[in-house]
Amino acid sequence: MGDRFDGTYLKNIDSMHFIMPFMYPNRCDNEAFFSFRIDLTAVNEYLAKKNAENPEYKYNLFQCLIAAALKTITLRSKLSIFIHNRKMYKRKEVSAAFTVKQEFTDDGGEVLAFIHSKPDWTIEDLHNEIHRQLLKLKNKNYVDASTGIIDKFNKLPKFISRPIVSGICTLEKHGKILPALVETDPYHSTVNFANLGSIGLPSGYHHLTNWGTTSMFIVVGKAGHMPFYENDQVVFKEGVDLNITMDERIADGYYFSKSMKMMQYFLQHPEMLERPFNEKLSDEVFKNL
Repeated sequence: MGDRFDGTYLKNIDSMHFIMPFMYPNRCDNEAFFSFRIDLTAVNEYLAKKNAENPEYKYNLFQCLIAAALKTITLRSKLSIFIHNRKMYKRKEVSAAFTVKQEFTDDGGEVLAFIHSKPDWTIEDLHNEIHRQLLKLKNKNYVDASTGIIDKFNKLPKFISRPIVSGICTLEKHGKILPALVETDPYHSTVNFANLGSIGLPSGYHHLTNWGTTSMFIVVGKAGHMPFYENDQVVFKEGVDLNITMDERIADGYYFSKSMKMMQYFLQHPEMLERPFNEKLSDEVFKNL
């Protein structure tokens, strides 16, 4: 009783997490913001090795970042929690979403990529799935499922479409929406990515939304030479800035800290991404994060 199509209702939770959705019901009012600078030395060496073996469709930094996030979320189950209509749910799958620009022009269309991760996936499985989707999404005539449905509503007279959309929002709030309507909606994913580096922008802040179920948003900036502080000196290395917005109601600060350090660890040791996402770190490594 109380389950949704995309989540299992959590009944036996501590008092603090029970009361918080009533005190602070809106996701947008509960944003915790983290900013990280990642040294890309190990990732670049890893990518050079991988792409020497696979020149046809190259591995890239964005794939490594998604893989690190999915592996972290798989191992840190509280990151899959979402709060909707003042109830706490455990998501039934780990997923990632991002927007794909079909053409780098002012009028170029945008479509949505949605990755349904599996616990035993590795970066190779993710790489193949992204490749499969990009081949489809780059077709200018392709329209993803969620956008296609919205387009149909938009073509109706406004006095008809507005009450329909309002009714859909009410159904979504109560978890009664048809899954097909949000099949590729990025705000119904576990983690939503914005790759600003792909359009030459630095990393920035992105808000969460009250619509949907997404509790985690990651903004990726443009990679380049950046200052790092090492051994009482400032050195310049290839790096990238990540800005992460979380729903603070789903876990405590210590849990978030440990999780973010784990994600950083995977990017510092990218060969770990070739292991199944559900393969745990050793106790020693986890303790020292």
